[in-house]
Amino acid sequence: MYRSTISLLFVLCLGWIHDVKGIDRPNIIFVMADDMGWGQTGYRNHPALKTPNLDAMANNGLRFERFYAGGPVCSPTRASMLTGRSHDRAGVLSHGYALRTQEKSIAQALQKAGYTTGHFGKWHLNGHRGPGAPIFAGDIRSPGKFGFDEWLSVSNFFDMNPILSRNGKFEEFQGDSSEIIVDEAVKFLDQHRKSNKPMFAVIWYGNPHSPFKALPQDKAEFPGLNEASSNHYGELVAMDRSIGTLRAKLREFGMEKNTLLVFCSDNGGLPNIEPGTVGGLRGYKGSVFEGGIRVPGIIEWPQTIRPRVTHYPACVMDLFPTVQEIVGLPDSAMNKPQDGISLMPLFQSDPAERNTPIGFRYATKRALVGDRYKILTEKIETGKFQLYDIVNDPNEAEELSLKEPTIFEKLKKQLLDWDASVDASFQGKDYAEGMVTPSDPEPINWYDAPQYQPYLEQWKNRWEYAGFLKRAKK
Repeated sequence: MYRSTISLLFVLCLGWIHDVKGIDRPNIIFVMADDMGWGQTGYRNHPALKTPNLDAMANNGLRFERFYAGGPVCSPTRASMLTGRSHDRAGVLSHGYALRTQEKSIAQALQKAGYTTGHFGKWHLNGHRGPGAPIFAGDIRSPGKFGFDEWLSVSNFFDMNPILSRNGKFEEFQGDSSEIIVDEAVKFLDQHRKSNKPMFAVIWYGNPHSPFKALPQDKAEFPGLNEASSNHYGELVAMDRSIGTLRAKLREFGMEKNTLLVFCSDNGGLPNIEPGTVGGLRGYKGSVFEGGIRVPGIIEWPQTIRPRVTHYPACVMDLFPTVQEIVGLPDSAMNKPQDGISLMPLFQSDPAERNTPIGFRYATKRALVGDRYKILTEKIETGKFQLYDIVNDPNEAEELSLKEPTIFEKLKKQLLDWDASVDASFQGKDYAEGMVTPSDPEPINWYDAPQYQPYLEQWKNRWEYAGFLKRAKK
């Protein structure tokens, strides 16, 4: 009886694998919020914010309770999502660092596999800091250089009535930034859906990053909050509404069943926003405690995924390996080592354990997250580490290094070994040339870059630029 049951399960499993491999290649859409914390959803019972469209997506897909960004700030996670690697391997140490041209992106891989590719919204991988500015066509680190056939993009955070760059041509828009880029992404999907080619779209919001500026009707939903908080949450209302637009259009186009739709945030939530952003976790954006790196995460693919809530630890680095397995991309499409793993086994049931820890680096901070335990240090040079049981103590209240010395020493060695591997990657050892070429540029404020000088007079009174440009003159 036992043996026959096992045989039946094996046959069923093989059948499911065959079905997944045999389906048409799915359309793939990656959607990412900017500075949205783990606790800022309706499905996590936020006390002020309602997110009916994200809730519906979560109910119809795989909702992660332990989904992690690539790093605790914005540019790093974007690099990790595109490459499947820790951002330091790719040279993106912090916000405003440039993605190396030697890196291989998921967009390039899918482009070569026959996908039509598009990027919409925040880019922040071309080495420019400051509020988002439209990107020049000749920028050697534009979305187009990393595999996007079409792009409507901006260098960094952007908000109400933005200037965006369409393949290098600057265009002014009116309205909420989340709705603008989703509308443009929908046009992209509509334009190409009859071409018989699958599509890959990346939608990277500027919301709810500061400066907070919501539509009056969205801000009005939070009358009891201070100005910054009401605008911040108003931006999330608009962002959720745009998720509803996207999902409705996928249904209208008949694409929803075979579209892999991913939603997450680029880092943990912000401090000084009320009600709180991180759902009771410890730390905020910039921290390697859970509040800085754990983010909302949902994957919806109705044709393939069994809807449920999972506590399996996953991260943005897993997305490229997952797509590689789904589409059948060659190993040569990715730089090695990879820090992510394929999540395909998770689509129908939860494996017992991940067995592949997730590593984090940011400035002097390091962390390694396992299935149950997490080790971290806030200053690697001190040699002082902290151990936590993330399953039983997600708020990281009880430090366990003295209680669990064997686990502590094992994870410490794993973290230091991983850190040394990332050091080697940062030095360029992963590349065919054995070195970084061209050399990594220093981050620069875009308004100090020569190509933008002719635009400063024209833009000096724009609300999102005025304060920065005024300070730059002093």
